[in-house]
Amino acid sequence: MLLRPAEEFRDQAATIVTAERDRLRALGVVGELVLTGGSSVAGALTRGDVDLHLRVRPAAFAGVVALLRRTYVVVHPEIWAPTLATFAVPAALPAGMAVTPAGSEHDLRFTRTWQLLAADPALLDAYNEAKLAAGEGDRGYEDGKSAFFDQLLRLWPTHPAGAAGPRSAGNPDRVTDTGPAG
Repeated sequence: MLLRPAEEFRDQAATIVTAERDRLRALGVVGELVLTGGSSVAGALTRGDVDLHLRVRPAAFAGVVALLRRTYVVVHPEIWAPTLATFAVPAALPAGMAVTPAGSEHDLRFTRTWQLLAADPALLDAYNEAKLAAGEGDRGYEDGKSAFFDQLLRLWPTHPAGAAGPRSAGNPDRVTDTGPAG
């Protein structure tokens, strides 16, 4: 698997985020769209794909997912859960969007783990090492990555960049409005 520094993709990723915010706004989707994944953290190694996370109010989740199913291509239906839906995003780089209700298990997994990786160089080094050790298309890579993120979540309560720090991500009351268009 060819991995490159996230910095090589930051400008393109930012363009994709802006375009998707506009698209979601035009669809009337209310939520907070954030760049996540390897391309969101300086110093992270990435395949060059763009991961987006759409956080929506819990009461709106089912309706938003139903709307997005009519507009976007569903990807990885095998990982869908009551608090997670995933879609392909048409873009210049490979891109996908995970949709979660704010404050849900999946929402907190995305927001908290990437906050820790962005704040802690040692954790980011461990993340990069795990990616470098994995083989192309290796199921062990996905399992190892999941276990690594489980470990990050266990660190959250006591980590200075987590709940023990001055600010924490994943606040279920903080969903920035992306729409509707008007």
